[in-house]
Amino acid sequence: ALLDLSGVHQVTGTWMGSTTIPCTYVPSEGFTQQTLSWSVERDSSISTIVRRDDSGDHILLSKFRGRVSIPKQSPGNASLLIENLEMPDSGHYTCQVIWRSTDNSLITREVTTTVKVVKVPATKPIIRAGEPGLTVAAGASTSLTCEASGSPPISYRWFRSTPAGKATFLSSGAELAWHSLQPSDSGRYFCEAENR
Repeated sequence: ALLDLSGVHQVTGTWMGSTTIPCTYVPSEGFTQQTLSWSVERDSSISTIVRRDDSGDHILLSKFRGRVSIPKQSPGNASLLIENLEMPDSGHYTCQVIWRSTDNSLITREVTTTVKVVKVPATKPIIRAGEPGLTVAAGASTSLTCEASGSPPISYRWFRSTPAGKATFLSSGAELAWHSLQPSDSGRYFCEAENR
């Protein structure tokens, strides 16, 4: 196939991540790439995102400024890289290339890809169980560390149980440390992990 663009039907990207929408062709002798443009269709309106011609790359949609790029010095590669994906970036993206042949006629080809932006599946924190009991000599130093798996960022808080069954808040952070333990430090301690 002479000067055919190849792409894919669908690309999935992760919110805040980046994705590449492929658009490639095999350069042929006698044909020069005149213009390359990427447009997006959302809510039944089509807008041009970026256009490459002899004078360089022009980003026409301000919301994509600083977030999109097309490979340079890579003949035949017209793929679009979108970074810092936003949920509204989902839509139908069309890559259009126009070549000029040696007899000055123009050839146009285009390929359309559906882009879906998805949120990462969030997971709640799960705390790895600690040692059931710890016996330490008075005057020694020790620390307790709370470790949870799940979607970051995870914040930690340490509490101490009182005989009355209440909890006293001690500190924020994954580690609870003592430099010189006193007999009065004996007791039950527990940690709480939280994310969004």
